[in-house]
Amino acid sequence: MMRIHTVSPVTSVVENTRPGPHPLPGSVFKTLPPVSTHMKSFRIGSLFGIPIKLDLTFLLVLPLFAYLIGAQIGPVVEILNASMGAGIDAAALTTEWWLPYLVGLIAAIGLFVGVTLHELGHSLIAQRYGYPIDSITLWLFGGIAALSEMPEDWKQEFNIAIAGPIVSVLVGVASYLLFVVTPVGFNGTRFVLGYLAVLNVALAIFNMLPAFPMDGGRILRALLARSRPYARATQQAASIGKLFAIFMGLFGLLAFNIILIGVAFFVYIAASAEAQQVTMKAAFEGVTVADIMTPASDLHTVSPETTIEDLLQRMFRERHTGYPVLEGGHLVGLATLADAREIKPVERDAYRVEDVMSTDLKTVEATADASDALEEMQKNGIGRLLVVDREDFVGLVTRTDVMTALDIVQQSGSIDFSGERPAADDREQADTTGVDNRWP
Repeated sequence: MMRIHTVSPVTSVVENTRPGPHPLPGSVFKTLPPVSTHMKSFRIGSLFGIPIKLDLTFLLVLPLFAYLIGAQIGPVVEILNASMGAGIDAAALTTEWWLPYLVGLIAAIGLFVGVTLHELGHSLIAQRYGYPIDSITLWLFGGIAALSEMPEDWKQEFNIAIAGPIVSVLVGVASYLLFVVTPVGFNGTRFVLGYLAVLNVALAIFNMLPAFPMDGGRILRALLARSRPYARATQQAASIGKLFAIFMGLFGLLAFNIILIGVAFFVYIAASAEAQQVTMKAAFEGVTVADIMTPASDLHTVSPETTIEDLLQRMFRERHTGYPVLEGGHLVGLATLADAREIKPVERDAYRVEDVMSTDLKTVEATADASDALEEMQKNGIGRLLVVDREDFVGLVTRTDVMTALDIVQQSGSIDFSGERPAADDREQADTTGVDNRWP
């Protein structure tokens, strides 16, 4: 799936939520991730059939924005009065100690409503092109709209990316029109509407920076993809995006702006992750899990009756840290080194594999794309997947298998996968990349 992130009141991101590796005020389309980003959220309603959710981090940032707006209400009033002839009486907004923060809270909520509408703009255009939307989630840096997949047609990506900033401008214009018709004397209302008019336009401008994967960066990639391969366009847009992120981070350091530093970090990581994903997808085009897996006939397996002591001895001799558990030729579980470690040394002869093996197994279809297998492993934080053909166990694929195959394909250009595969003795049956070997 793909997600559109809007970071902070001024940033939006489109992220591919197909498992795989998501700015401050701005906008970004990106393929998930790794940043992926499994947030704890709860649903508060829906718009056009799209669930709207709040991440727990949003509950932290909303009071922060309310405080910051309230604390700066005097200088902001001066700016609005000078630039828009607002005629706002700052003293009327500070008659009680709590009043500026109440006005700040209303303005902050309005700001995040604008972010939601910004994301909704992305989402409705994406739906028009046939990409289902899972949800829109408000979080620490703004919003995330989860789409089914990333469009590779440059016109579609261009239209989806530019829809968010257009909506933000329209929200800013609508706020300004309401500001104009609000009578002088309604100081709080005029302050909130004037503030939202300025900030929503600022959100649109910030999002148009060519800092991939923000909206402007996605527009840049769409334009680049008109005349070059999609993967190359992504790499070039990501390089520009990372350069912008560095400048943004340096500016944030000089200005002591923690939020801008956070956005810069987010943009840099997101650009790197999506470029890697797209490159991997291009390299693995036409390559399935069956092409890179270790077939079941070549795997080292254990039975449920095997003692933990015998299992550990086999692990030491064969240098594997995970074994499929078969009973009568049928897969019943998987035993890993992490499982065996739970048993005390003096009890390892008394316990059997069936007592500790994992039965809640993560699987992947043999016909799935190789890149999908890696994304699934990243999503679940595991190092290997059991491969099935319908419901039959047919092999095992590890993170090492995928990354080795990727390295070979990238260096050689293309590989014919129809030849004989090496046996398990010559391949990594267990992932050794440092990921916890426990199967969920």
